[in-house]
Parts: sequence; structure tokens; C-alpha cells
Amino acid sequence: MQRKIIPKEIKEEILAKVRTGGKVLDLAKMYGLSDRTIYTWLQRDSGDEVISPLKYHKLQKENEELKRLIGELTLSLSVREKK
Repeated sequence: MQRKIIPKEIKEEILAKVRTGGKVLDLAKMYGLSDRTIYTWLQRDSGDEVISPLKYHKLQKENEELKRLIGELTLSLSVREKK
């Protein structure tokens, strides 16, 4: 099988979409790539082991929930300070 050279811009676009919740399999089909290629890019880019997509999305949701809680606490503290 012959290797395709993927432009850096396309690679970064795909990785950005994965990080914002895009599904690797869908993106692989869309761009005509192997899902293994995208997972390899993620592994090289992160420097760590690639976590499973389920764990990645779970961590994203936890992060969003923590940000929401921090926002609520900050708001309640600022209301108390005004009193």
C-alpha cells in the first residue's frame, strides 16, 4: 500500500476536530484515511499514550462540569462580597 502525504494543515484540522469531539472513524472516512493513522497522530502529538475515545469524552465532560462549578462558586462569592 502506498503512503499518502497529508499536508500539515489538513492533519492539524483533523486533530482539532477530534479534540473538539469529532469521531475518529467519521473523520477517517471523510478524509479517506485509516483511523489508525489519526490515532498515531494523536499519540505523537500528545507524547503520552492515546486514551480511548470513550475515556477522552468522559474527561471532556468532567472538565466542562468542573468549569461550571467553578463559575457558580465564583458567582456566589462575588454576590456575598457585595452584601
